[in-house]
Amino acid sequence: MPPFRSLLAALAVGALAAPAAGAQAPLPGYAPASAARQRALETSVVARPDSARAHAHARALSAETHVAGSEAQARTRDYVIAEMKKLGLQTEVRAYRVWLPHATGVNVWAVRPRAGGGADSTELPLAEPPVPGDAGSRLAQYPTVNGSSAAGDAHGEVVYVNYGLIEDYAQLDSMKVSVRGKVVLARYGRSFRGIKAREAEKRGAVALLIYSDPADDGYVRGDTYPEGPMRPPYGVQRGSVFNGNGDPSTPGWPSTERARRLPADSLGTPRIPVVPIGYANARVLLDGVRGADVPQAWQGGLPLRYHAGPGPARARVRVTTDAAQNGWKTIWNTYGTIRGSEQPDELVMVGAHRDGWGPGAGDNVSGTVSVLEAARAVMEEVRAGRPPKRTLVFATWDAEEWGLVGSTEYVEDDSLRLTRHAVAYLNQDVSASGPSFGGGGSPSLRATLRDVARVVPDPSGEGSVYAVWRRRSGVADGEEPAMGDPGGGSDFAGFYNHLGIPHADWGFGGAGGVYHSQYDTYDFVRRFADPTFAYHAAAARVNAALLLRLANADVLPYDYVEFARTMRRYLPAMERTVAARRLAGVTPAPLAASIERMERAAQAFAEARDAALAASPPAARLRAANEALKRVEKALTRPQGLRTRPWFRNLVYAADENNGYANVVFPSVSEAVRDGDAARATAEITDLAGRFDAATRAIEEATAAVRGR
Repeated sequence: MPPFRSLLAALAVGALAAPAAGAQAPLPGYAPASAARQRALETSVVARPDSARAHAHARALSAETHVAGSEAQARTRDYVIAEMKKLGLQTEVRAYRVWLPHATGVNVWAVRPRAGGGADSTELPLAEPPVPGDAGSRLAQYPTVNGSSAAGDAHGEVVYVNYGLIEDYAQLDSMKVSVRGKVVLARYGRSFRGIKAREAEKRGAVALLIYSDPADDGYVRGDTYPEGPMRPPYGVQRGSVFNGNGDPSTPGWPSTERARRLPADSLGTPRIPVVPIGYANARVLLDGVRGADVPQAWQGGLPLRYHAGPGPARARVRVTTDAAQNGWKTIWNTYGTIRGSEQPDELVMVGAHRDGWGPGAGDNVSGTVSVLEAARAVMEEVRAGRPPKRTLVFATWDAEEWGLVGSTEYVEDDSLRLTRHAVAYLNQDVSASGPSFGGGGSPSLRATLRDVARVVPDPSGEGSVYAVWRRRSGVADGEEPAMGDPGGGSDFAGFYNHLGIPHADWGFGGAGGVYHSQYDTYDFVRRFADPTFAYHAAAARVNAALLLRLANADVLPYDYVEFARTMRRYLPAMERTVAARRLAGVTPAPLAASIERMERAAQAFAEARDAALAASPPAARLRAANEALKRVEKALTRPQGLRTRPWFRNLVYAADENNGYANVVFPSVSEAVRDGDAARATAEITDLAGRFDAATRAIEEATAAVRGR
């Protein structure tokens, strides 16, 4: 028997044998009899995802470049729906009409002044050249431009701005270097590209070029594709530069056929051309930049000394789009549903986006494959007479790459249903790009994700996914591997950051530099990311088991003890920040007290839940407890949202408005402290403490329900 199959069989035998021997730990949220059935069910469903099927799906879905709004993307819709119908799922396609201009042309010229007057102009080759042996790299390419870039034809001296962060511009100010009227050259990293565009435009730049420096994402990090996985010289990172979520023409409401829309000139998208280039082209520009010397930390990996400028090198940047002729495009979300046998109104959802910037084999064909294989595994259990108690929805989203558009429009469209009935949302974004497992999401679901990872064999053959994850993380005894916070940046945002629905995500990652490039291909995956597609199947195994764990629980297995303890760990950093800002009278003490009350209530609930489940309580008690539990994290949202970004209603986590990739904890408080507003900071602490107390009251209601009071 192959090593992977041997390990799966060993884990299966252990899972089945342990309950009889009394050695297996209780299953949180399950009565003893239910727990035994669930363990056996998970053993069965974990064995079903198949690497050969994952391979076939991956090859089919990455067969062409499939940018949102294109005919190729419509074909991925048809493929997914056809596969779900084969499985026997109830299927639905939901269309939205959204603002999605495509680039029709892009050019960049390097302009060098001649010593005797005049200038020499050289057009830079922007298209990513084919790679020998990689058919995907020869496919038709989307123009080398950032999504939501403005059209325009801009000229100016080049100024190098490091990563284009706010602090980088402060450094330039101290050097007396202005970017007004200039073409800005920034390197990728340390901030969302949309923030780079916002800051360049705010300071008067006429265009922005963004490149991946080899020190961050190229030969300094390892061999470049095709010899290795890192970004080659002409590889580019496409990607949206829109800083919002959803269709920019319908902020906060769905883009249905008759929706009211903002005018096209007030959508919050960039007003300057924004173009990604490879580091080979960046070298041509940087080689002609002189002027101010740069701090040593700004020196990248190209074989030249970096300078800030301005000039004397100049650049011309031209972008054309179809905004005037075809700016509005139709996108399509797909859904496959398995109706719950006992609580059909309650929803457990999993989703992955289908669109990409190229073939998208890693981002995000791998996530779509996980959804399809998990759906197949669960449907085989349904046909065997083991349907889920709650309804399962397997979704694929369109236009995620343009600002989480498809998932956001769905959440805004179905917000009432989701607020009332959604149990959890699971997200699959780049599920298999290497061998290293990682996970994150709401702290309330982290324990459940870890427990599920214990029953899934790792493709390395070295134990369970959890055991390998823990060993590679090098954590001390008694500690758990670090897990990511849900600040934003993927399709969970609408569910968690907007509505407060608990969410989890996971995947297998590794080194690579083909993100958002034409080289994110089937052949790249076969060479470097997942040659046997075993990690694609492993992601689906976690997916299927976690869906069923949540769908079948007698009491929803949220861990609000871990949630409260996670919140408590954030408080010392808040105290230090308040002290550093010297905000008189501001103290996190009310928030700390409310979190402590939540932790005590959560401990009491866990004890009452376990005692009640051991005694087989009436179903009505459990339903009442679950209704209360679904309100806990929603209590930590605020209908009017953050002052800076009303769409973000969750007051526990958000993406940093000045970074985009970084997560901000307690954002309403953090932003007030950052602004040095003591009165607002105190008001926000009081408000947030009250919301934690409301969450605590929901936990106490759940406790009373399971006790029959």
